[in-house]
Amino acid sequence: MSQGDELRRQVIATALAMNDAGINRGKSGNVSARWREEGFDGFLVTPSALPYAQTTPQDIAAVSLAGEARGPRPPSSEWRFHLDIYAQRDDAHAIVHAHAPFSTSLACLRRGIPAFHYMVAVAGGNDIRCAPYATFGTQALSDNVLGALADRSACLMANHGLVAIGQSLDAALALAVEVETLAEMYWRALAVGEPVLLPDEEMHVVLGKFANYGRR
Repeated sequence: MSQGDELRRQVIATALAMNDAGINRGKSGNVSARWREEGFDGFLVTPSALPYAQTTPQDIAAVSLAGEARGPRPPSSEWRFHLDIYAQRDDAHAIVHAHAPFSTSLACLRRGIPAFHYMVAVAGGNDIRCAPYATFGTQALSDNVLGALADRSACLMANHGLVAIGQSLDAALALAVEVETLAEMYWRALAVGEPVLLPDEEMHVVLGKFANYGRR
């Protein structure tokens, strides 16, 4: 099995795991991984409108950073923001986009996730922003997502869902799950009252701790 075939299988496995984790349902959302080989620089992404359980490695689309797609099926309708993230973020090696219920509920209110809990720092800053709304699959949406991801590894998307990037497919999926967990906790706290937010000074301390978390 070639490295490309193995990565295609991993992309499918991540999409299935995304649904199994409850952060996505049906055919919505999409998953991609950066892919380079001789004569190609781009990414592999789930195809458009195909249930993940029916997706085979041959169905996974390859899209170059020039926007040229290869494969028997069209790439996800959201291939534009995947392309732009890979083109502008060297730290992005995988992307998970999900229509997660709690994240999407907040996004429909045009609310990001503020520093109500120290784990918000897992996305790289003192909040998780909500990108302004634009029609799915458009360059405008891609531009909005890139803006919300500045100095961050995850964001919400107004009236749409969430995006998480990582050094690997496992890392991107884990971050997406963490963001959805935070969204649920914030949503539940809002049902009782307005949560007390941690000050920027404390979040700065937490971000410093996260920079070395797990290292010996």
